[in-house]
Amino acid sequence: MSYEIDESSLERARALHASSVVLDSHVDTTQYLGPGKRDLTVRNETGHVDIPRLVEGGVSAVVFAVYGARPARPGAGIALVREQLRLIDAMIETHDVFEAARTADEVRSARARGRIAILKAIEGGYLLEDDLDMLREVRDAGAIYVTLTHAFNTSWGDSAGVYETPPPEHGGLTSLGREAVAAMNELGLMVDVSHVSDATFRDVLEASEAPVLATHSSCRAVNEHPRNLTDDMMRALAKQDGVVQLNFSAPFLDPEFPHITPAEYQAHWESGSNEPITDYRSPFARLVEHYLHAIACVGAGAVGTGSDFDGVAALPAGMGDCSRLPWLTAALLERDIAEEDLRWILGENFLRVMTAVQAQGSPA
Repeated sequence: MSYEIDESSLERARALHASSVVLDSHVDTTQYLGPGKRDLTVRNETGHVDIPRLVEGGVSAVVFAVYGARPARPGAGIALVREQLRLIDAMIETHDVFEAARTADEVRSARARGRIAILKAIEGGYLLEDDLDMLREVRDAGAIYVTLTHAFNTSWGDSAGVYETPPPEHGGLTSLGREAVAAMNELGLMVDVSHVSDATFRDVLEASEAPVLATHSSCRAVNEHPRNLTDDMMRALAKQDGVVQLNFSAPFLDPEFPHITPAEYQAHWESGSNEPITDYRSPFARLVEHYLHAIACVGAGAVGTGSDFDGVAALPAGMGDCSRLPWLTAALLERDIAEEDLRWILGENFLRVMTAVQAQGSPA
């Protein structure tokens, strides 16, 4: 299965991006912010996100994730969170094209002024070191969601891992994890179930009084990878008015992608390299296949994009960075996905969930 995008489809896609909110719910570009790191004002030869490529891709809004490895000592996780949130603020302050946002109205307002809205999130509740008061601090600093786990089990619940699943430790969400979910509901923070185990996923949907989302997960029916969601999991999210934001990581998309060990992935991530981790190139069609499957499974009203740019070991051929997003939209147009449905997929579904969660939470 391959795709050659017709130029007329690409023109339609670019026009659709220009008239829609185009939101990516998860990038790991935060690790490249700060002195001596990536210059966002130029089109870089490496990496996946910078200002020229965001503009070329017609992107309206991006969620910058705060991420770090398991804290090596007490206080290290909280210090990392505060520093990375500061770096995101400094980035917004430095570049006029960016504008801070934490609500749907602010995203739309930024877009109306020709700005790119920047939102913040915490990837991995373990970085808060079991201090649930930190949930209020990160919410007040602009975070809109917290991912409950990452590559390993935590005191909040069991993880699906990244490239291998750790043995279950808790059988799902723990009592502290339930407290965290309740606190997030109260604060208007979205609960992100990407990276959690199937049992933790089940428990979160039972525990949460607000819609839940998966900010960067793909379809297990297309590739039986533990980081992906089963059809039943996607339907459960949709039934509770949540949304699945599809991930672009080739190892998660493609059943033919060579196996990567956690050690190999960690070494690749720590190196800061954005070169593919293997020579194998997953076809662009695999990414399109995940979108078509998710739409068929739960409808266009429960699907979105969470690319995981700048945080993946490899991307599909033809989707090398955020400038290529119109090609994905064009491919979906060529598969008869309606423009109005694509507006929901491009960003409106995420804004809908964010608005609903914030409306149920306390504003102060």
